[in-house]
Amino acid sequence: MTKRNLIERLDAGPVICAEGFLFEIEKRGYLSSGEFVPMVSLEHPDALENLHKDFQHAGSDVVEAFTYNAHREKMRVIGKEDLLEPLNRAALKIAKKVADNPIGGGEANLMAGNISNSNIWEEGNKETHAEVERMFSEMVEWSVDEGADLLVGETFYYAEEAYMALDIIQKAGLPSVITIAPMAENVMRDGVSIMDVCKELEQRGADVVGMNCFRGPDTMMPYLRELRKILKCHMAALPLPFRTTAANPTFFNLPDDNGCSCPAPHGRTFPTALDPLYCNRYEIHAFAKESFELGINYLGVCCGATPMHIREVAEAAGLTVPASKYRENMSNHFMYGDSERIADHMQEYGDKA
Repeated sequence: MTKRNLIERLDAGPVICAEGFLFEIEKRGYLSSGEFVPMVSLEHPDALENLHKDFQHAGSDVVEAFTYNAHREKMRVIGKEDLLEPLNRAALKIAKKVADNPIGGGEANLMAGNISNSNIWEEGNKETHAEVERMFSEMVEWSVDEGADLLVGETFYYAEEAYMALDIIQKAGLPSVITIAPMAENVMRDGVSIMDVCKELEQRGADVVGMNCFRGPDTMMPYLRELRKILKCHMAALPLPFRTTAANPTFFNLPDDNGCSCPAPHGRTFPTALDPLYCNRYEIHAFAKESFELGINYLGVCCGATPMHIREVAEAAGLTVPASKYRENMSNHFMYGDSERIADHMQEYGDKA
């Protein structure tokens, strides 16, 4: 079967992309939270392959290589710069393997290379700009070499860093997905508005422009509604599955809504005590449904995503995926079901339990 490229798929309908693997891999016990370096591709490659397969089973059409934070500067921080290229190539090979072998057969998934916020970019500092350019360029080169079908540049909170990422991706000649992640100021760190940076990315030729990470549905959707009015290109929407608010638009300083004092030794819910602040599956479904109805076809969930969230996104866009077979069926529940085989006394007890 001929494999369509990203734009062909987007022109035809929704494309689902799972990303934000840091949190899920950490919960599975293969990554250190806070440090957030994806050594899993070298240390536990089977675990990473299984994660990709789980998201694929849930409906992800894009297998994004787990190279977030796998850039040269981060590897220097942890003293493992010598493992930079092996880590990147291993992650890309694993993603390619899964993408080429979709569950149930049929059209192969797309494999995406990934670059992201460097965390060293500083406005007006040409030395950091040059270093980021080198970091992005080598990661893009490895992605192309390992057979990537598209390149994702994500989680940018500096407009100029996003522009640089796009420029480097365009030189590689692959489709580009560029998503921004504004901090709590609701503006890019270099002063560019959310609307203006996205318009500029479109004008510079990005194939897909949108938002990802940092913000949950409630604090991302207002911007997506406005962006859809002004952008003609394909758009992306990949929120966090956390209940961010107008008072706390990102997940970095979210208080515990249950009124509990945060027991984390670092005193914040982020990143290891966010559990009570999770969106439920129906909230994610509602977000994805509205996004799709707005005409946003590149859909997913970022940090904190589980396969369950991705299934909700896919189904909200009208898709039936392998995991749809296991959607909840409350009709057969032992207390709340309505099957004639459910005992009357248990149904009655269900109202009191």
